[in-house]
This record gives sequence, structure tokens and C-alpha cells, in this order.
Amino acid sequence: MCRNMSLLRVVHTPLRGTWAVVALAAVACAWQGAAADDWPDWRGPNRDGICKETGLLDRWPEGGPPLVWHVTGLGRGYSTVVVSRGKVFTTGQRGDGVYLIALDEATGRKLWETRFAPRGKANSTPVVDGDRVYALATEGDLVCCSVRDGRILWQKNFPRDFGGKMMSGWGYSETPLVDGEKLVCTPGGPQAGMVALDKLTGRTIWQSRIPGGGKRGRDGAGYSSIVISHGAGVKQYVQLMGRGVAGVRASDGRFLWGYNRVANGTANIPTPIAVNDYVFCSSGYGTGAALLRLRRAGRDQVRAEEVYFLPANVFQNHHGGMVLVGRYLYAGHGHNQGFPICLDVRTGRRAWFGGRGPGSGSAAVLYADGHLYFKYQNGVIALIEANPRRYRLKSQFRMPTNDNQNWAHPVIANGRLYLRSLGELFCHDVRKK
Repeated sequence: MCRNMSLLRVVHTPLRGTWAVVALAAVACAWQGAAADDWPDWRGPNRDGICKETGLLDRWPEGGPPLVWHVTGLGRGYSTVVVSRGKVFTTGQRGDGVYLIALDEATGRKLWETRFAPRGKANSTPVVDGDRVYALATEGDLVCCSVRDGRILWQKNFPRDFGGKMMSGWGYSETPLVDGEKLVCTPGGPQAGMVALDKLTGRTIWQSRIPGGGKRGRDGAGYSSIVISHGAGVKQYVQLMGRGVAGVRASDGRFLWGYNRVANGTANIPTPIAVNDYVFCSSGYGTGAALLRLRRAGRDQVRAEEVYFLPANVFQNHHGGMVLVGRYLYAGHGHNQGFPICLDVRTGRRAWFGGRGPGSGSAAVLYADGHLYFKYQNGVIALIEANPRRYRLKSQFRMPTNDNQNWAHPVIANGRLYLRSLGELFCHDVRKK
């Protein structure tokens, strides 16, 4: 039991005073299950883009923080890295298929690599759980491997095993969720929108049927990753799919609620933020964003109520992700733009807008030690103060190599900043000396 669980007793307080306390409690609980400074999952241990490390540089020298190591030859891909117990994991595409790769955290030296898909691309970030690591390729090949040597322990294929379907043609890109004994993922099939597998064997525990898309959404999986919510007192898995945002009961996969207004018909990408009874979600392609409140609707029933909807000209996040710090949400705004923005999540009002910012294209965002790390599509890395009162750019540098598709998210683990540009990975020391 989390020793900070007492903080979560504010579950039924009004919206105005809830966000800061509950957000901090959720992060504190999540970190008790992982090594203090490791980063074993997509967007961190709580899947929220929040790094708890302190003592990090608040300004960078000219040219960026010191480079510890740099590796090439990972293969193409938009997978970022995860870090666990001295190893760094990622995926990469080469001519003969998709590989899961393990590197030494101290030196970047390759420890092993495993080809787990004969074709497809490497869009998905792996997830580590103890002595196992899980990875997914765009054609739906899901693999469980040994952390020690990369040996394949079991495999599944979403289209073949579950009738899986994507909403559009860029392929599966989620990171599966490890929750207790389950590995939960999103094949997107008519009878298997989400599935829970035994993480040790791959055996199916349950399959969840998700109703079809609304006017703007489509059936099938999106490009987002599942997060856990306890909204309305029911543990559930929340996912942005082709049809929109959906919640299913964690115990048996029963469909609980859906919200289609935030969906677009091309690609629904950002991972939702779930805190207390609330879910914040967004997508690009001219769609917008919404705050939802989850309420009980009879025994074991949950309904999602729209608190507000923000049109695309107010806020839309394409694929760089969003972070919630207290009651303020920080992100890159605009379709394929990445304009720095801060919103008061209670009301949806802008606290500040940073304009174009130092880079161009979409921006992937990470929070650590009072600052935002913006990684722009054109290879510019920016350090922005996480201050809701004003926009303040502290430092910036440009990665030495860039293909103008710098979509892999930044990661901080054990005082090091990891930046991937397709087949290359840069590891920087961002600790204060």
C-alpha cells in the first residue's frame, strides 16, 4: 500500500482544489514500484512525462550539456528509450525487420539485439518489468524477451491473434501497459479493442469489445498508450483510440464509457492524462482538447461528462505529449507546430503562450526539476521554466544530426538526458556539478 495514499482521500472534493494534491500523490505512489531514478516505461513510471529527479542543470553551456556517449546504427524508428537497472532499451528498423536492442547505460555499448518482427517499423517504445522487456512493431508483432540476453519468451500478433485493426496506415505505435500480472494492449479489433494478457505467458485474460466510432472517429486502435484511472471509484484503463477516448474496467475489460468529440479521422496520438475523477485528452489535425469528469452511473457503471472542450485554435496537441504540473498543463500547441503553451487545467484558460519558440515543427515535452524539456522536430532542444506566471526560455542547443523527423520523446534517467534522432542516440549529463 502506498504510504501517501492518505493524500488520495481528496477524491470527492470540488474540482478547484484537487489537481495539485492528487497529481503529486499519484506520482509518489507510482515511483515506489520502480528504482528511484530509472525510467522503465513510456513517459516514465507514471506515464505522465514527469521526472522526479532534482539537482539538474537550470542552464546549459553553449552547445548543450556535456555529451557522455553517442551511438549509431540503431536502425530507423521513432521509439524513444527506457532505462532500467543499468540497461537502456529501444527498438529499430533495419532491412530485414524490427529489432529490440539493449545498451549498457554507462557506456552505450550494445549488449544484445533481438529481431522480433520480419517487417514493419519501430514506432513503439519498449516497457521493462523486472527481468522481462516487452516491445511492439507496427505490423502488430508483440514480443516478451529476457532482459538478460534478449531471448524471446513469447510472442503474439495483433491482426492474426485478435483480428486487430489500426485506424490508419502508420501502424501500431503504443507501448503496452504492465499492471500487476497483466500486460494490457490495444489490438483495435471488433471483439478485442483492448486485451489483457498474462505477462508471463501471453495467455489471454480478457478481451474488451469497444463500440464503433462516432462521426469524427474511426474504429481501430489509435497511436496513444493506455493509462490507469480510478475515476468514479472504479479502476479502469483509459485509451485514445480511433473512435475517441474510451475507458474499460480493469478487472474484466467491460466497456464503461466513451467520448468521441476529441477524435479525428487521421491519427489520434497523445497519451491522455488521468488524475482523480478527471481525464484530459487532445488530438491534432484541427480537432482540439477536452477535460472530462468521470461519474458513477449506477452499479459498476461510469459515465464521462464534458467539463469543457477547447477548439483547435485554442489548444491542440499533435504528437509531442502533455505534462500536468500541479493544476497547470504544459505542451506544444498546434498541429505540427509545438508552440509552447501553459493552460490552467481547471478552466482551460491560457496562463501564457510562448509563440513560435526556439524550434520548428512538433515538440515532445518532458518535465524535470522545475523545467520543461522541449525536443523540436528540427532537432532544437529547449529548456523552459515551468512557471505558470510567464514564459521563460532558459537555454537551447541543436542536436548535431537531424533528419527533421525528431519525434522520439526525450528521457531523463539517473541524471542523464537521452535524445534519439532515428538511428542515433545521444546521452548527455544534465546534473549540476
